[in-house]
Amino acid sequence: MMGRSLAAGLLFGATATATAADPPPGISTVRYDENYSYLRDPAARSGAWWEPLKYIPLSKSGDVYLTLGGETRLRYELLRNDNFGEGPQDHDGYLWLRAMPMADLHAGEYLRVFGELISAFAVDREPSKRTIDENQLDLLQAFADVRLPLSGPDAHATVRGGRQMLKYGSERIISNRYGPNVLQTFDGVKAFAESGLWRVDAFWVRPVESDLEVFDDQTDQRALWSFYLTRHFDSAKQNGLDAYYIGYDNDEAVFNQGTGKEERHSLGTRIFGHASGWDWNVEGLYQFGSFGSGDVSAWTVGSDTGYTFSNFSWTPRLSLKANIISGDDDPSDADLQTFNPLFPKGKYFGEIGLIGPYNLMNLHPTIRVDPSETWSVSAAAVFYWRQNTHDGIYDNGGNLLRSDGSTSARYIGTQMELVVNYHPFRTLEFEMAVSRLAAGDYIKATGQSDDAYFVSMEIKFVF
Repeated sequence: MMGRSLAAGLLFGATATATAADPPPGISTVRYDENYSYLRDPAARSGAWWEPLKYIPLSKSGDVYLTLGGETRLRYELLRNDNFGEGPQDHDGYLWLRAMPMADLHAGEYLRVFGELISAFAVDREPSKRTIDENQLDLLQAFADVRLPLSGPDAHATVRGGRQMLKYGSERIISNRYGPNVLQTFDGVKAFAESGLWRVDAFWVRPVESDLEVFDDQTDQRALWSFYLTRHFDSAKQNGLDAYYIGYDNDEAVFNQGTGKEERHSLGTRIFGHASGWDWNVEGLYQFGSFGSGDVSAWTVGSDTGYTFSNFSWTPRLSLKANIISGDDDPSDADLQTFNPLFPKGKYFGEIGLIGPYNLMNLHPTIRVDPSETWSVSAAAVFYWRQNTHDGIYDNGGNLLRSDGSTSARYIGTQMELVVNYHPFRTLEFEMAVSRLAAGDYIKATGQSDDAYFVSMEIKFVF
């Protein structure tokens, strides 16, 4: 007991007598969202070891200050029968190592400069390393903010220019791809304004193409632009509505029916919230535009609905995710109906991460329990079907895994997954996951059809 108390004091910084007037912000996967300005008041500090790094005054007034932080992650993954055993295989797994130091300079109320590096390595990755596995050293984020006051209480606008991560809504279509070893980032400009319960964002960016060596990342030829509006219904901003437009251009798009120039426009809306134990997150999206000489017409509807039994031991939460995502109805004509999720979150349908959100229908029931404040256990099943039998299936990055195969079979497979998480302190987290994806009739009709097995173990230190 004494050893655990000492460890808690070192890692979390709690003391018997210190109390914080304000709780610290949650640690975000986009670190620029964390605000530690409250530490300017000594009475608000708890004595945690990391607090002196989060508010380093550089002026007598305290208006100019520096925040330092970082993440280190060690993760082992073993995937047996990648793509159901088709193609070269990695038989003994691989190790991911990642470090991401950051610095955040606030020069008064109206100017901010943020920078973050990434150093990511993959050990024993076979048959070859991918750009999501390794980036020896590069600039992950580097941007400047200019903040402008607006009329009204707490109303302001911000213009941000430079390299930055983006993350919106449920990360179904714009994400920082946090799960894999190398995150997704963008070069460009973003502007956003907040006033009361309203927020509006607009941006024009190009994705950064991650390469394996030192400081060799560069902007690629694709373009992404958006207008994104959020209206919250409560002051805690836990219930609300999103409405958005997203434009996308790619000169080198690849789908089941071929390759060509893609220009795609997305119109979507999302409603989210919780009440009386229930929580919900429902999103619908329609896409139009052109692909080669044909027209694009694609769509998706997704939902995540759950109920938490707060009066039960371990506070179990039962939930059901359901998605339907359009696929192409005729690969021989020029028109395209395959939905494009653009830049979705990594490991979209679970830790095994084999199937991506294209031409798909799925049901995803989950039960999660929290035996204590530091432990959580979740078990899930995922059932996959092709939405259209004239289109193939794709991985999370949009690469074609299997063509349509001239088969009418729809069922792709059944996935079972167990994830155990231990979060003893704010700065330290352990996780283990095991998954199995059993091949269905469509996989058996189109090639190798071995069941896929996955194991991962992770330790992460973030401050």
